[in-house]
Amino acid sequence: MTQSKSTNITWHEGTVSSDERHKNLNQKGVTLWMTGLSGSGKSTVAVALEQVLLQRGKHAYRLDGDNIRHGLNKNLGFSPEDRAENIRRIGEVSKLFADAGIITIASFISPYASDRDTVRKLHSDATIPYLEIFVDCSLEEAEKRDPKGLYKKARAGEIKGFTGIDAPYEAPQKPELHLRTDQFSIAESVQAILDLLDTHSLLSA
Repeated sequence: MTQSKSTNITWHEGTVSSDERHKNLNQKGVTLWMTGLSGSGKSTVAVALEQVLLQRGKHAYRLDGDNIRHGLNKNLGFSPEDRAENIRRIGEVSKLFADAGIITIASFISPYASDRDTVRKLHSDATIPYLEIFVDCSLEEAEKRDPKGLYKKARAGEIKGFTGIDAPYEAPQKPELHLRTDQFSIAESVQAILDLLDTHSLLSA
């Protein structure tokens, strides 16, 4: 757990409540945490989901692993410690977006269960909805897709500590949704997430 180095700080409560934000947007904020191997389809499904939500007049924003590492987390590598800090930071950002009433779509490999549990607790402590989505396909299928050519490099020894090859992926045991992208189409995957949001009454205030 990252320790705070800041001193003499006080949390300031605003005068606008979460309920007021939700009513203004006619939806409830939530973090949809999409976890899975590289190539499992996280980004593909997230992009399609964001588009469908916006077409329906909903306020959604997608946070992508590679994009975040270009800016907010560009000082972090891929050691277990840096992976943990990467997920902690984006967990805090996701929580803020969701608190603002946004349907936040976070697509990150996030291979360690303890890191995902940290993000869940961040949301739970703030009473902000959090839904974990396991975007799943076989390693063989992920390697077949290999959209960035990373598995090939990992197999050749050009990338060390690559999740699924020489670094572990701890699959979620009780996700709110288990998506098999080697069995579902993109449209079916998006619909399953929309159904999940409906089940939790998050698409209206």
